[in-house]
Amino acid sequence: MSELRDSLIKELGDIYDAEQQLLKALPKMAQAATSPELKEAVEGHLRETEQQIQRLKEIFEGLGMPAKGKPCKAMQGLIAEAEQGIKDNDGDAALICMAQKIEHYEIATYGTLRSWASLLEEEDIADLLADTLDEEKGCDEQLTEIAESTANIEAAEGEGAEMEEDEEESANEPRKAT
Repeated sequence: MSELRDSLIKELGDIYDAEQQLLKALPKMAQAATSPELKEAVEGHLRETEQQIQRLKEIFEGLGMPAKGKPCKAMQGLIAEAEQGIKDNDGDAALICMAQKIEHYEIATYGTLRSWASLLEEEDIADLLADTLDEEKGCDEQLTEIAESTANIEAAEGEGAEMEEDEEESANEPRKAT
């Protein structure tokens, strides 16, 4: 077996585990979203993730290998960061940021795997990986649209309101003699 084929199989195991982890994390992210549009986007990606796991099983089968994951430490870290943001109630803009970090990891991985499969003349596998890559890019674009059209604006407006409250509190406090 070639070094590239070994790497392909190893990294398929990594992303298979990553998708399994994400399958457990996405419902928490959807629940934390306050915007109906963001909640719907995350729930939609959950359904896509289920399909992507099935696609990965099909890829392993095409390679004559069992579908087996290897612990993906990168996804563990990204999910831990998202869970901390949820716990800290950081809001939708921050939740989108965390989700996009995850998407970018997936885009990088699927893009590389598709390229490798193509070089190895595994065109059916390359096509399946391209399908997933397109879904990941689509999700990232959708998150960007939500961020730029509502979530970031609302977060900025919320910050402005907090600053006004702080200024009002300062104005109402008695001045100390110096």
